[in-house]
Amino acid sequence: MWPTLPHRVLPLSQLPIEAVMPQLLKAVKTQHQIILKAAPGAGKSTYFPLQLLLNQSVTGKIVMLEPRRLAARNIARYLAQQLGEQVGGRVGYRVRGETKVSHHTQLEIVTEGIMTRMIQNDPELNGVDLLVFDEFHERSIHADTALAFSLEVQEALRDDLKIVVMSATLDQTALQALLPTAAYIESDGRSFDVETRYLPLGNNDPLPTSMAKTIESLMQKESGSLLAFLPGVAAIKQVEERLSHLPDNVEVCPLYGQLSFAEQQKAISPAAIGKRKVVLATNIAETSLTIEGIRLVVDSGLERVARFDLKNGLTRLEQVRIAQSSAIQRAGRAGRIEEGVCVRLYSESQLKQQPQVPQPEILHSDLASLVMELAFWGAGDISELKWLDVPSTAALSQAKQLLVSLGLLTEQNQLTSEGKIAHELGVEPRSAAMLIQAQYSGEKMLNTALAAVALIEEPERNVTNVAHSLHRWMSGAHSKKAILIKRAQTLAHKLDTAFSLKDVDEQAFPLVLSLAFPDRIAQQRVNQYGRFTLANGHGAECRAEDVLGGCEYLVAIDLMRSHSNSSQVNLACELDIHALQDTFESLFSSQDVVDWDEKKGRLVAERQIKLGQLVIKREVMPSPGKEKMTQALLTYVRRQGLQSLNWTPAATNLLERIRCAVAWLPEQAWPSFDDADLLDNLEMWLEPYMSSVSSVKDLTKVNLVEALNARLGWPLNQNIDEWLPEEYHLPTGSKKRIRYQFGQEPVLSVRMQEVFGESGSPTVALGRKRMVLELLSPAQRPLQVTSDLAAFWAGSYKEVQKEMKGRYPKHVWPDDPANHVATTKQKTIK
Repeated sequence: MWPTLPHRVLPLSQLPIEAVMPQLLKAVKTQHQIILKAAPGAGKSTYFPLQLLLNQSVTGKIVMLEPRRLAARNIARYLAQQLGEQVGGRVGYRVRGETKVSHHTQLEIVTEGIMTRMIQNDPELNGVDLLVFDEFHERSIHADTALAFSLEVQEALRDDLKIVVMSATLDQTALQALLPTAAYIESDGRSFDVETRYLPLGNNDPLPTSMAKTIESLMQKESGSLLAFLPGVAAIKQVEERLSHLPDNVEVCPLYGQLSFAEQQKAISPAAIGKRKVVLATNIAETSLTIEGIRLVVDSGLERVARFDLKNGLTRLEQVRIAQSSAIQRAGRAGRIEEGVCVRLYSESQLKQQPQVPQPEILHSDLASLVMELAFWGAGDISELKWLDVPSTAALSQAKQLLVSLGLLTEQNQLTSEGKIAHELGVEPRSAAMLIQAQYSGEKMLNTALAAVALIEEPERNVTNVAHSLHRWMSGAHSKKAILIKRAQTLAHKLDTAFSLKDVDEQAFPLVLSLAFPDRIAQQRVNQYGRFTLANGHGAECRAEDVLGGCEYLVAIDLMRSHSNSSQVNLACELDIHALQDTFESLFSSQDVVDWDEKKGRLVAERQIKLGQLVIKREVMPSPGKEKMTQALLTYVRRQGLQSLNWTPAATNLLERIRCAVAWLPEQAWPSFDDADLLDNLEMWLEPYMSSVSSVKDLTKVNLVEALNARLGWPLNQNIDEWLPEEYHLPTGSKKRIRYQFGQEPVLSVRMQEVFGESGSPTVALGRKRMVLELLSPAQRPLQVTSDLAAFWAGSYKEVQKEMKGRYPKHVWPDDPANHVATTKQKTIK
């Protein structure tokens, strides 16, 4: 049997969830889906799973998903203590790089996508009777994916599988729509009141200074320990520095994800007797964790959120205001043990302007891993599964293209043989692609790639050059060398090999990283220290003090999109581009380029060696023939835009007429005539009319009217003259040009006497568009603008008639213009 520890009794009276426990335990026995809403501190993450074990509510295993590693470890430890056991007995956990379970384990607390992996490896979930999704309101992409898969398992394979979704601030309506047959149970939180105070910052009040002053004031005036919520590590360190003068009986502890487990435990453990605590935390402390002794909370109202930019494939870290549900969670930390105080460094009106719940991660994240999971699951379309929120088609397409470029996915959404290996490895797709390709290049290259993955997953803080981290590891000076070795060995085992640090090649390190990040290889811009162009065409820059800014080439691993046009390089290393070409030639391509050089006024032909959009080497080629010259001039037009062509009034008018026709008569089979499509298809419509063009100057010879009519094709190039004629034939026999402009109504300028006898406004586009008439005086000056001629004759014409009779007495101003004969002449002499 598993060794036991002295049994501890959980203080039942302090946990509000006890009131609904009979209802919950009954629902677990009789229902297959349960939604549990329980306020912070109710005991849903601890007391409920413990009662499931003690009451033997299910015969098989219980798997509970926690969104954060720190919470998973601490909940497992706490529950094991309640049972008088060590972790790994009836209660165990699995997090990335660490597993504590045994054949005795009945409750596994898992995180980091591990539940998804369990379902993928065994869709029938043999031996598992209950899945519990804790803190589901955090809406991690892992939780959304695991829930979608488990719902399909429940529907198709295991109708006896039970699913419990738990949260403090869930979107009840949306979740009940996803789980319409689920039992809904709600538990109140603790009854301790929390006094809320609003202390909004002024425009010029720096957050760290104001936060430190507020903390100092509360510690002087109130009892108990304090928890402060800050947006990120930098802000935590700035506040910590400003609190260094606090009395010796006050201990200041930071709390954020990158700290070691021991440092995190120090922050959440009770203060020593006679001492108080100030915990400076990110939103890691919002849920699941109970920090002993806290009755004071200071909330900055801010958090940092990573948002994926589809345009450049990079993630941007944004500081944003928290949702109302997060503010409720943070305030609730002050009322766990007694009446507390929450000071919000923002106004109540600011809070009410925020959304009720945060945007789920699946709507603003890189979806490459999700697309791999869907492909492995066999879901060709994401809509085949049940989701609370479905990501955009554009986001899924971007993720698919990355996987295709890495050789892990086919265009038909099937995993390649390398993709299947990558899925088994359970690492990010880029890292998986690097390991697989390095494996083909020998033992040293694979060992180097294994080291690279470990270092990418555990980056050192405030270190930009990852090659320095590798050097410290190899020399034994790296602070996390044991963790790195363990991770590399785990991955090596999955690849049926062994990891040896002495076989890592520092010279090959940037080369293997290039296999994972070929689109982020960076070339320094000419005479611009620290500024680079990436292989994907986007800009990047190093910090001013970073020596990497002087490198000719980098491979950038971690980039953060800023508000400028360039992204900040956070993690990179120098790259020898020639060594990369010698080792992994497949990353490079050769392209013959012929272009018109505006400065030299002549054609330039060269062979370019390229990596993505970067030109690595240029070789001059012999003078090209006519075909190459035409292609060069088309490239020039694409670069300069359509305005570089000879747009005569006739050509401009025809293009406007065509664009209006496309908008007004959409049922016709029009080719596209917007600027982008015309530029994309120059070879189809412009090139045939460039036989006599041999220079930029000769572009003026191209007859654009003929070229545009040819693009229209028969019969549309005939129909357009009927449907949208250039001119309107007036009753007087004269013709007037109709003005067409895309996005506006057609306009006809005409002297008023020439439309006498017209009972209504003339039309174009098969009668769908009435012309706007600019009615002119005999001196060709505007008198009236109307699109309803009949209404004008019957209405305001009378005032115009009165004024015009006096000013132009020799011209006709009849009382009934709608039935008068049109004329271009003055009155007939009687």
